[in-house]
Amino acid sequence: MLPQQITLPIIGIVNSPLKQKFGTPRQPNLVDINATISMLPPYNVLSAFEGIAQFSHLWIIWQFHQNRVNPNPSNFQPTVRPPRLGGNQKIGVFASRSMYRPANIGLSVVKFSHIENTEAGLRLHIIGADMIDGTPVIDIKPYLPYSDSIDDAIAGYASQKPIIKSVHWHPDLLQDLSHIAVKSQLKQTDWQTIEQLIAQDPRPAYRQQALNTPFVMRYQNVDVHFSQIADSVLQIQAIELLN
Repeated sequence: MLPQQITLPIIGIVNSPLKQKFGTPRQPNLVDINATISMLPPYNVLSAFEGIAQFSHLWIIWQFHQNRVNPNPSNFQPTVRPPRLGGNQKIGVFASRSMYRPANIGLSVVKFSHIENTEAGLRLHIIGADMIDGTPVIDIKPYLPYSDSIDDAIAGYASQKPIIKSVHWHPDLLQDLSHIAVKSQLKQTDWQTIEQLIAQDPRPAYRQQALNTPFVMRYQNVDVHFSQIADSVLQIQAIELLN
């Protein structure tokens, strides 16, 4: 009889400016988010990465560690409501990339940047990750264009990229950004990343037409307050510095 459970090692932990699931891109490479993977012993040796600089992109296999899902097979939920179908239509979990699945495993292609090996430890720098801070990494593999990219693949209900919405900054907030930047130690590139994240519209699909309803996305040490002010227009209204 085959076993119904397996045990996998955690080889590293993601360090990301994204602190919560809300606001995290629903797929990799939608936003050029800079993140790192801090390798854990005994996997934090440079020889384990020899030759990796020859590859531009990597597969990262990781865990949806914040999901509150009971792994007992008797609690298996065969259908989910993907955001791309408006959050109301059900589809089979194995016909989706939902985070709510039996093994809670994520699979992402990211851009490889560089490796940093210091007294603080070995870190793998990546770009385009759709993972929050603290995500456990199970494995890392090189992306192979000749086999991993299929030109005539059909993507069903997710055949097109998500619609990008316009993002405006509240005029009063623009006047305070330089002051907030000093206190929060955020850079111009961080403001650009925040704008790109909001443009993806992280709100639940069933609330993406709600006007003037406030939402909050956490990025590094700030909470970003935003709402929809017109058709396909989101406005960043406040930046709250966390303690």
